[in-house]
Amino acid sequence: MDRAYRNVLLEAGCTAEEIQKRTAEAFETIFYGPDCFYHEFGDDMGYMEDTGNHDARTEGMSYGMMMCVQLDKKEEFDRLWKFSKTFMYMESGYHKGYFAWSVTPEGLPNAQGPAPDGEEYFAMALLFASHRWGDGEGIFNYSAQAREILHTMIHKEEEGGRNMFDPVNHLIRFIPEKDYSDPSYHLPHFYELFGAWAAEEDRAFYKAAAEASREYLKKACHPVTGLSPEYGTFDGKPYTGEWDVFGRHDWYFSDAYRTVMNIALEHEWFGRERGYAWESGIAEKVQKFFCETVKEQPRAVYSIEGEILEDTALHPVAITASNAAASLAIDGELEGNALACVKLFLDTPLRTGDRRYYDNCLYFFALLMLSGQYRIY
Repeated sequence: MDRAYRNVLLEAGCTAEEIQKRTAEAFETIFYGPDCFYHEFGDDMGYMEDTGNHDARTEGMSYGMMMCVQLDKKEEFDRLWKFSKTFMYMESGYHKGYFAWSVTPEGLPNAQGPAPDGEEYFAMALLFASHRWGDGEGIFNYSAQAREILHTMIHKEEEGGRNMFDPVNHLIRFIPEKDYSDPSYHLPHFYELFGAWAAEEDRAFYKAAAEASREYLKKACHPVTGLSPEYGTFDGKPYTGEWDVFGRHDWYFSDAYRTVMNIALEHEWFGRERGYAWESGIAEKVQKFFCETVKEQPRAVYSIEGEILEDTALHPVAITASNAAASLAIDGELEGNALACVKLFLDTPLRTGDRRYYDNCLYFFALLMLSGQYRIY
């Protein structure tokens, strides 16, 4: 789409050359440097390793594809997609048409079920690839593959399975079998585009899902801190059930960091031109909490009210990245907490060590967002 994209890093004092260099170095680090977690597999495939769990996940595979299509890296994109379709796509059984959320680096399944955030990103990345590079044959007919995923996500119950979206309230489920959500899965800016580019019979559903998710995010983010829980009920409250199965997830922890990033990208793509002040409001609250309450303290695990629940966050760099990305949702001159969050991000290197995968994925998305390089194709 022919539109202008805000470049927050330029506003923060970076030069275009510095931004280009930082982007290229970050991509090299993630994909090819000594600390990379992209690995080639065979002659024509590749995977993104979750370095903390030593597996490949639909989250990371689809993230990698989005990174590649944004930077015009077709070879790596195709390698990731072929690995995903070869080893993760389930061709039979209860979850036929979905992707197993975790496989080994050799492609052996660790799970028999999907995680909907993977399917969302697969579909969006494939549609962008179709528009940027054109459709090929077979699995590289990107638009056909994307529309098939989007159709399955909302029609699986017709085959006796479970949809990824609740068919009544249009909200995405945490997993198809559970009737609750994950606020960080809510991507109204993706659904808006699905409503234009999915199969004709599916477009109305995705348009409704975009509006439903916007209303959901208003409720899921705390009215004072702006923080969201990892899992939430369909009415936007923290989900506190089944801790014996999935552990505790009613707090501001790993998944939840993505919520304000998603809101910021939604604001850049659609919210600003429509005057969605609530998106700016949530971003301001999150940044205020970290700049004025947390201040110089180490990153921790918080309740959505802002109480410290555990001393150490598992992914501290991801918090810094998401806080900076939130600045894209704050209109007007870059100043105050918004500028402080961007400056801290610029002073923060990519993470090293076993847990670098998730932190550096969010870091790279924040870098693309803040430099006007995360675009609609």
